[in-house]
Amino acid sequence: MRLGTGIGWRPEIADTVERMPGIDWVEAVSENLCPGHLPDSLLRLRERGVTVVPHGVSLGLGGAERPDAGRLRALAERAEVLGSPLVTEHIAFVRAGGPPTASPHLEAGHLLPVPRTRDALDVLCENVRIAQDALPVPLAVENIAALVAWPGEEMTEGQFLYELADRTGVRLLIDVANLHTNHVNLGADPARALGELPLEAIAYVHVAGGFERDGVWHDSHAHPVPPPVLDILADLASRVAPPGVLLERDEDFPGAGELAAEVESIRGAVARGRAAARTRDAADAGRTGPAAPAAGPERTEAGHGARTRLGLAQTALLSALVAGAPAPEGFDRVRLGVQARALAAKRADVVAKVAPELPVILGPAYRPAFLAHAQGSPMTGGYRRDALDFVERLLEADDGPAAQDAGVRRELREWWLERSGPAPRSRRPGARWARATRRVLLGR
Repeated sequence: MRLGTGIGWRPEIADTVERMPGIDWVEAVSENLCPGHLPDSLLRLRERGVTVVPHGVSLGLGGAERPDAGRLRALAERAEVLGSPLVTEHIAFVRAGGPPTASPHLEAGHLLPVPRTRDALDVLCENVRIAQDALPVPLAVENIAALVAWPGEEMTEGQFLYELADRTGVRLLIDVANLHTNHVNLGADPARALGELPLEAIAYVHVAGGFERDGVWHDSHAHPVPPPVLDILADLASRVAPPGVLLERDEDFPGAGELAAEVESIRGAVARGRAAARTRDAADAGRTGPAAPAAGPERTEAGHGARTRLGLAQTALLSALVAGAPAPEGFDRVRLGVQARALAAKRADVVAKVAPELPVILGPAYRPAFLAHAQGSPMTGGYRRDALDFVERLLEADDGPAAQDAGVRRELREWWLERSGPAPRSRRPGARWARATRRVLLGR
């Protein structure tokens, strides 16, 4: 299936995307679409014959739990209503904890890396098969960017992806920007990763920008695509003609001219890679990938032990990142701190979008107040629940913006009541004691 050149569809640039020449297809975040109320822009693109691919971000195929049936139904529904030829998700975990680990349920609000171990591969393969069975179209899964590396990994990224594709038949969505991120942050060699991939399994390619700060590369999707990322794309294109290449941009959207120029730079990198392929000798030109390195015995089902071990490890890591728990043994504590701060900042940014009234009500106090909330309150649901929990915490605090300004308190209370019903119950020790006493007196 040939997709061609595409761009990530976002509401902020919908009009620009519609007018851009030479766009063969678009990708839309699945969780942001309502099947019964698709944006008019996407409907017009579909009417013109532009392919739309739903791209999921919350399934957590790399987590210890089996994929949630409701999330799979939602992804399938979006694929059907859009007439998509495939759907995509990530090789990542996004939540951990719960009854299997005897610990609280935690949400990352972000894509976190899966350890490249036999246990994790077994679990991932089974989760991918469950998803494949539930979806009406083929599934492709994406490699992610990482700030931290798991200790004791047993495979390289290329080997891990090779075995995943070999054992499940899943397609691969290769993000060359993420290969660059992992090169800067973890020392992973992009060329080696590409050399170990089953190139025939590639469904399409992502390209995006980022920035470096204090030796750490942040995959921001808010900056121009840098030359090293284009070089990795050219390297990939010299090995295989990619069925599709797509520009991702999620923040700080530039004008139409700059977006068009980025798309052209992507086309240029692919052309450069294909030209290099034509000059390669016959042996190299015919190479489609090595035999699967470090291959282990075929396992058709992840045992309970593998899921339990993976769940405990992922819960320990996520607890350190969002709940202030000690760093698990073998992790770089400095990098964990960078990742924890990045997760808190992302929560603040997304909650500001989900509940845009809050930054208006709180003004400059919004961000420091939310970051203080994030330090002491891990996310246990989605971002809308997080916004409600944040405001509830402000209303119950003895200090902070709501306690210091009666007008702010009144606006926050009205906002909370409109979205949550009854007034939040106080968590102060005296109030909790009074409620408990009342329950005893009433015989409950």
